[in-house]
Amino acid sequence: MDNGTLFIVATPIGNLEDITLRALRILKEVEAIACEDTRVTSHLLSHYSISKPLLSLHQHSGQFQFGKILTLLKEGKSVAYVSDAGTPGVSDPGNKLVEQAVAENFVVVPIPGASALATLISVSGIDMQKFSFLGFPPHKKGRETFFKEVAASEIPVLYYDSPHRVIKNILLLQTFAPAKKIILGRELTKMFEEIVRGNAEEIEAYFSQNPTKMKGEFSVIVF
Repeated sequence: MDNGTLFIVATPIGNLEDITLRALRILKEVEAIACEDTRVTSHLLSHYSISKPLLSLHQHSGQFQFGKILTLLKEGKSVAYVSDAGTPGVSDPGNKLVEQAVAENFVVVPIPGASALATLISVSGIDMQKFSFLGFPPHKKGRETFFKEVAASEIPVLYYDSPHRVIKNILLLQTFAPAKKIILGRELTKMFEEIVRGNAEEIEAYFSQNPTKMKGEFSVIVF
């Protein structure tokens, strides 16, 4: 029996129209879909009238969950992995799944698509031929060190942030890098999409004046 194939499928970061035709075809053809949150993925699949068995695989999943996916592949079944939004492998267990699949000599196929990182870069209007991506800042320990690294960087730095911490982190940038400029993308591709530009003081003042806009996911470029 031939082994199955693992497909790493990018899904929309907000607007469901951003899924690719190829991604839809793969999601219809595979025999199972592994995902971070079955509720989020069920909403996407329902929108496109796709019905498939779902396997939960999130940051706190143990080896048992990874093993179930590898077993399906050993049985010759094809499996797709999707994160809650965007391209897997950044802030989800997709990288661990790929590592184990590669170690078992399974074929892993990327199905590219939406990415918050690439989306913000495309409207940055600055030279992004070289940049540093740092993921999410630490919640507590190491947070100041993180932003000192951002402040010291000679190339643009892109990171993701949450509504609970974004202003606290902007204030750290105001302390460590007051002269640097910021491009902040909020709710990218969604109904209330917004891109705010300025230095840390200007960004903080904007959201202080518009506290109702402190919602959703944020992508930030500092340069």
